[in-house]
Amino acid sequence: MKIAFATQDLKRVDAHFGWAKNIAVYEISADGYERVQVHEFDGELSEDGNEDKLGPKLEAVADCAILYVAAIGGSGAARVVAKNVHPVKVSSPELIEDLLMQLRRVLAGTPPPWLRKALLKGQKRVFAWDEEVGHGA
Repeated sequence: MKIAFATQDLKRVDAHFGWAKNIAVYEISADGYERVQVHEFDGELSEDGNEDKLGPKLEAVADCAILYVAAIGGSGAARVVAKNVHPVKVSSPELIEDLLMQLRRVLAGTPPPWLRKALLKGQKRVFAWDEEVGHGA
């Protein structure tokens, strides 16, 4: 599962989604994690109301299941959720490594329903009734 982090320094979740200089993407499982990509952004990132700056960031997180941010605007949150990415806001800057370790512990146990749903991102969902279609009549 891929997890994205809005970060200025690549060490902490310390950035507003729209203003982030970097989106760090990690692959995580119950066995471990590794950073697989860093998307860097420049230009006028702090300009409020500039929806154009969100496009590249939305592309950067599109294949992620979860996005950690320090803050995110309503429009940005709606667009992230529309990509089936679950945004998680941290209350104060947190180390990315600490968040990954916490998430690994949760994955190794019994994840809450929202996380189980996020784990299914990109997988084909099979329902029991799918197997019955065309097999009876």
